[in-house]
Amino acid sequence: MLTLVTSPTWNVSFPTSVTMMSSSKPSYVLEHNTLFCFCHVSCLNSFSMSCCVFWLCNCARMKDHFDNIQMIADTTTLPHALRSLSSRIVEDIDVSGVMETLSRGKGTLVPSEKLHLWNELKVLSFTRMVVSLWSVTMLSLYIRVQVNILGRHLYIDTARGLASSHLPEELDLIDREDEQKFLTSADYLATNSMPSLIFHMKSAVKEVLKRKQLKDVLTTRTLEETVIRILDVFMSTGSPHHWIDYLMMAHDTTTDVSSSDATVTKFHLLVTETREVLTSTEFTNVAEIALKACTVALAEEMETQPGLATGIQLAKLLPQIEKTVPEISAVPDNNRFLQRIRDLPEVQLFFTLLYSNMPH
Repeated sequence: MLTLVTSPTWNVSFPTSVTMMSSSKPSYVLEHNTLFCFCHVSCLNSFSMSCCVFWLCNCARMKDHFDNIQMIADTTTLPHALRSLSSRIVEDIDVSGVMETLSRGKGTLVPSEKLHLWNELKVLSFTRMVVSLWSVTMLSLYIRVQVNILGRHLYIDTARGLASSHLPEELDLIDREDEQKFLTSADYLATNSMPSLIFHMKSAVKEVLKRKQLKDVLTTRTLEETVIRILDVFMSTGSPHHWIDYLMMAHDTTTDVSSSDATVTKFHLLVTETREVLTSTEFTNVAEIALKACTVALAEEMETQPGLATGIQLAKLLPQIEKTVPEISAVPDNNRFLQRIRDLPEVQLFFTLLYSNMPH
């Protein structure tokens, strides 16, 4: 069961007057290197004056809420999703069978059989490694998009509730069922789209590795270049943003006709906004930066094992890949890849702006 992002509770006293800013551009508060858009003149189109005052008076609380959302993503939502993801990757990309056949066949396999098995192991090992790298990177970003969108909506709902004379039950708020349904959709990659992801990633691996022989020597740099090339081939094959369909269900399947109109509308609103964010140029740029950073982290992790720093044959690198892959999907507290993503300034800025993007 996922921990839900709940609405904050405040006891607010509004000042009797406030001077609104005359600029049509957003105004920002910079606190601990975190940028928060806390008021916009166009908010008057959708918010009452008292609601805007609420935002002005609660920038610090808004930052606390933002920080709490990031903590929930790191400590609850993401670990839950990673456990399912890791198990599914191990289950669907099984290299143990090939390794066992090679081990049992020492001295009995003919050269052609042995070469075939080693090439199969090469493709499977790289596929498992790059699928893990891509999945963990993109899933961590996707979950953070989810919790920041949901957190912002809940914050705004609270602001509207405090500024309204209506009873809470009379307001059109996001209920817990919608929250749960929205957050559990993060399991879509592990439960639905993993076979398709593996198939297409494997095709990219074969394309990139077809000219690399088992005796070829790889260094830290060539490994990094190889992984980036595989990711480039995978991301650029197919329609634009095709990779989004691995992370979330198709647009026309997100509504449940058996549900009430209010539930459908709220859940569909969250899903639609999430898809719009994922298809944005800004998210694409952040995803590319994060994938590059994780590829560098992978090469650094592999470099701690003997041989890669000075050069190692591809065949001898494969067992080291198998030792490293579990580190990619480790729990967040011990996961240097997720830490690398969290520490990227571009990632921090993107999600700060995503959370603080008031409707207008």
